Amino acid sequence: MSETEAEEPRGQLVIRTLAMPADTNPAGDIFGGWLLAQMDIAGGVLARDKGSGRVATIAVNSMVFHKPVFVGDVVCCYAEVVKIGNTSITVHIQAWALRDAAGERVKVTEGVFTYVAIDDNRQPRAIGG
Repeated sequence: MSETEAEEPRGQLVIRTLAMPADTNPAGDIFGGWLLAQMDIAGGVLARDKGSGRVATIAVNSMVFHKPVFVGDVVCCYAEVVKIGNTSITVHIQAWALRDAAGERVKVTEGVFTYVAIDDNRQPRAIGG
């Protein structure tokens, strides 16, 4: 068993979704952009909760694709806050795939995203403000 397969997900489970045929690239694997979008949604949900309101993605600080995602995988995104600044929240996100009926869990992707808290005019605001 590899080190990646031996570890447990970090953070809280924020979303689960099913990888569908419409989400594939020309090679038949799930398109990386689709997976990145799912991770961004998960990070945004956590950042919104921690930031007490609306947030916007301002950076994808890092992104690593470990393994492909296949049609039929259940993609689970786990997120944890790394840092809370005055107006920004940095979130580490892992995407894990549950493969087949046996429920094999494989870490497929991870990244660090930064969100900024914004007000009704889409301007940065203090966290909690």
